Amino acid sequence: MNLQHPSSSEINESAMTEGRALLHQHAIVTGGGSGIGAAIAKRLYKSGAYVTLIGRNWQKLNDVLNEMTAKTSGRSQESSVRVHALTADVSDEKAIESAVKTAVNNFGDVTILINNAGTVSPSKLHLMSLDTFQQTINVNLTGTFLCTRSVLPQMIKSKAGRIVNIASTAALKGYAYVSAYSAAKHGVLGLTRALALEVAELGISVNAICPGYTDTEIVRDAIDRIQNKTGRSKSEALNELTKTNPQGRLITPDEIAETVIWLCSPAARSVTGQAITIAGGEVM
Repeated sequence: MNLQHPSSSEINESAMTEGRALLHQHAIVTGGGSGIGAAIAKRLYKSGAYVTLIGRNWQKLNDVLNEMTAKTSGRSQESSVRVHALTADVSDEKAIESAVKTAVNNFGDVTILINNAGTVSPSKLHLMSLDTFQQTINVNLTGTFLCTRSVLPQMIKSKAGRIVNIASTAALKGYAYVSAYSAAKHGVLGLTRALALEVAELGISVNAICPGYTDTEIVRDAIDRIQNKTGRSKSEALNELTKTNPQGRLITPDEIAETVIWLCSPAARSVTGQAITIAGGEVM
């Protein structure tokens, strides 16, 4: 399928009014099998985009794919074929190049890239293995580089594109026991700002979203670890994570997804090189 995608400036007003502001755009979402990535993929799909999910766990990807397509069951064939899932490790250069090639063959040139895939392995630095440190850098930072590099030539050629890197408040401040993760996310933010300047005159925006603790599987695992190590209740463990948020709560994946939609819309065409914090006032 070789689709002709309009640039963001060409998206018509009626499509936006109907909630389909990204009609016929092609978005790749890494780490799309759960949490933030799944929420973003669903929201992009709802806005009319063709969506390619990329992740390492096929079952999780397939569950999200089925959930998305089930809502369009019985509608037009066009609706039911707007999403596809591919398994790939974002830190594997050849795997990502192959996945992007397949995605382009399916839905045409990539006009939106959401670099969401990430991993964290909490540890005191002096107890952290080199393998753990390197793996954290490879997935969070090198993966963002590889995916971006794979789609950027298409965007440069068409002089249109949106790249959104899901970073973290750990890109803006330090947190104990996640030094590798914080280093990687600081790197993602540096990459975001540098690339934004490189492509500023080409109709391409590059931004980072920096969420605080978000209601995802990773945070639920963190709560379990706190409970197991300290004997605290679930509510007490949760409080350890939410106490830095002035609103006293976890961020929801849907809040991040809505910000992504705005960044990908024509209304945000002058927003680039930014670190947009979604953390209830934790970082100002």
